[in-house]
Amino acid sequence: MTDDELFAHLGFSWDRESAQRDVDSSSVRAAVASFDRAMAGHVWAAAVLEGNPFTYPEVQTLLEGITVGGRKVSDADQILRLRDAYVLLRDLVTSEQFVLAKPTSDAIHAVLARNEALESGHFRGEGDEVANVSVNLGARGTHLPAPTQPGGANLREIFDRGVTALDHIDHPFERASAYFLFAADNQFYFDGNKRTGRSMMNGVLMSAGIEAVLIPAQSREEFNSLMTQFHAERDATAMMDFLASCGPRQAETSQRWDAINAQVRSSPDA
Repeated sequence: MTDDELFAHLGFSWDRESAQRDVDSSSVRAAVASFDRAMAGHVWAAAVLEGNPFTYPEVQTLLEGITVGGRKVSDADQILRLRDAYVLLRDLVTSEQFVLAKPTSDAIHAVLARNEALESGHFRGEGDEVANVSVNLGARGTHLPAPTQPGGANLREIFDRGVTALDHIDHPFERASAYFLFAADNQFYFDGNKRTGRSMMNGVLMSAGIEAVLIPAQSREEFNSLMTQFHAERDATAMMDFLASCGPRQAETSQRWDAINAQVRSSPDA
């Protein structure tokens, strides 16, 4: 498959040479163990990206089975659903059952978006609801993915075409990050698309022995800005570089955390 054909199937392009730069890898066991050790951090960071007010110590407390006073039940429930979805992801990778396919995505979404999305566990249109979705890009306008149609056949066709194209990408990081952006761009679900897409991305990465992406809570504004740029300009290069600096490329990840830590230490509230 040519690059032009690949980009046409996915609906966006990127600098393939940049995306294929080396990433650090070890073993599947080591990548999963690292993900498991950082479970609270993954949960907290993902929750912060969704505007959840829980602090990191509060997430740790809640994951230890202790309730946190003064917080909304809905916010606590989101934390626990993220934990449950990540445990499911970990177990799928560990048991070698993780597959970059719709049933896997649906299973993770069913846990992650339960009681939050309009419907969970299946694509838009496959259930009773037929509402359309959009992504507000602020001054850059609005991103309008494919409409919701009864039965969801149009979204399944888009998904199948995209995943088939991704099968032609040999580089695990390039394939994983392209999948995340493909999923976020098409909004296959009513809500929880980025969280589900990042989970699937991390499944691909860990299955190849590569460190899972953890987007620091302190990088929330940068992440949102780059996602807006991606949707508006249809170029994934900058977003892929960002994702690589959040785990897969360890030297760049260390630089990111050094900058975050220096900023935290220099803050008057530190």
